[in-house]
Amino acid sequence: MSTQKPRLGYAGLGLMGRPMVERLLKAGYDVTVWNRTRAKAEALVAAGAHEARTPAELAAASDLVLMCLMDAAATEQVVFGEAGISTLSGPSIMIDFSSIHPDATRTLAARLEQENGMRWIDAPVSGGVPGAEAGTLAIMAGGTAEDIETVRPVVMHLCQRFTHMGPVGAGQTTKLVNQIISGCTMAITAEAVCFAEKAGVDATRLTEALGGGFADSKPFQIFAPRMAARNYANPLGTTNSMLKDLKTVLDVGSDATLPFAKTAVEVMQRTADNGDGENDITTIVKYFESS
Repeated sequence: MSTQKPRLGYAGLGLMGRPMVERLLKAGYDVTVWNRTRAKAEALVAAGAHEARTPAELAAASDLVLMCLMDAAATEQVVFGEAGISTLSGPSIMIDFSSIHPDATRTLAARLEQENGMRWIDAPVSGGVPGAEAGTLAIMAGGTAEDIETVRPVVMHLCQRFTHMGPVGAGQTTKLVNQIISGCTMAITAEAVCFAEKAGVDATRLTEALGGGFADSKPFQIFAPRMAARNYANPLGTTNSMLKDLKTVLDVGSDATLPFAKTAVEVMQRTADNGDGENDITTIVKYFESS
């Protein structure tokens, strides 16, 4: 790869992908984008990105390919489907910001390297939409040390922390640890907000009262006010997305004792079953309203 800035391709322009591409454009990178729903690319094209008609066309215009997709099935389709990224040679490294099963990541990575020589970095993120917009994400990565250092200058435009956790799949496993902590914290925050309300306490003042104490955390500061106000606008992440990850936790940790993760899954599954799966995860507060 030349000493000039690499050409970047980015597939998946959802809640996280859009602000990440915006940051890369502002950093002066040449970025080509692709999304299954083309309308989501329009604002980025207006901001200076190029649009590819297929994932293969995206790869042809790129030295590095980045993507953030919903699940393993979507990832496999974009990489290995008709006109997929694997159908041509060119880019050296795939950086996958999606959150998928570690076993699926290892399988997809081995298949991609065999088919066209591209190496895979699994780099799931934490910090939600606010972190993507501010470039303050925490990114945990699996792959070779050499590849991690190759892409570090690019990735650091998106995050405050880019940590190499081990070989391919280690990033996804670390993300599951993150989801146990953050998912359970969100569920506990919803429970606490409703407890306060039912006891006659002004829940809108909880973050002020508890800030800096042992109960404080970034999820608490972000979600408690939204839950107290029943503010579901401008989603920070969907219930279904967290539910998917926590179900993966239960699968990977089938031999482990995971009572709190199981409870968080119950809360989020009930929320999804009641029609809020694709709405902001703040809607899990409704579970505790009726309990």
